[in-house]
Amino acid sequence: MASCRVCYRRCEIAEGKLGFCGVRQTKDGKVTPVNYGKITSMAMDPIEKKPLSRFMPGSRILSIGSFGCNLRCPFCQNYEISWSEEAYAFGKRADEYTPEDIAQIAFSHKKDGNIGVAYTYNEPLVCYEFVRDCAKLVHEKGMVNVLVSNGMASLEVLDEIIPYIDAMNIDLKGFTDTYYRDVLGGNRYMVMDFIKEAVKHCHVELTTLIVPGENDTPDEMRELSSWIAGLTDKDGQTIGQNIALHISRFFPRFKMMDRDATSVRLIYELVDVAREKLNYVYAGNV
Repeated sequence: MASCRVCYRRCEIAEGKLGFCGVRQTKDGKVTPVNYGKITSMAMDPIEKKPLSRFMPGSRILSIGSFGCNLRCPFCQNYEISWSEEAYAFGKRADEYTPEDIAQIAFSHKKDGNIGVAYTYNEPLVCYEFVRDCAKLVHEKGMVNVLVSNGMASLEVLDEIIPYIDAMNIDLKGFTDTYYRDVLGGNRYMVMDFIKEAVKHCHVELTTLIVPGENDTPDEMRELSSWIAGLTDKDGQTIGQNIALHISRFFPRFKMMDRDATSVRLIYELVDVAREKLNYVYAGNV
């Protein structure tokens, strides 16, 4: 048995077996990612699609993803390549790339306006080793690294990658323990701790997907935005009011087809609530 250190589960994984995320395996007594270098998606995206609205706006970035996730969001929009049975089957035959390959591909597209690499689509931090190794080489080529994450990772993992990450978009999916625990299969406090530390080191924007009947009340948005507003930098100065929050609209998909899409009117109402505390609030998917 070996203990995984990525998230709050601290999975005890038997030799040759996988942890909850489906990609971290014990091999020779150590936990290693079976998806290291296995890329299931690669595309050139606008930076605003990450979404990042206040980091190098108007630019494009090479976006890569693998398979595996340590949450179980029933509305996952990337389930085909993230944590469905199809994702794990496809992952076994995915193309393999070295960190050197990724850095060189990113650099070769610099002439096309590419600014670097975004680690996205699935949960990148279940294979933080590949993120770290790629990001270091991307920096050496004078380009930037963007992480798109659910933020459910330990500060040990953050320490491994943060020297090489220039910007993050982190999901703060809601602000109640019951939603994180019972609907998503996660831990809200681990995400909050990750965000609290990340904002001390790089540009951070946050995203909250509004799911009808789950996290859609003005009171919850008021609590969530108030917490963000109180975040501080490494010198203890309050910076939270200038952290961008993207409030996004839910659409029925995957295992959550039992409710309608979030109303556009509600999204704008919650944007107004968040703007009571935050200077940069954006409506998404409207």
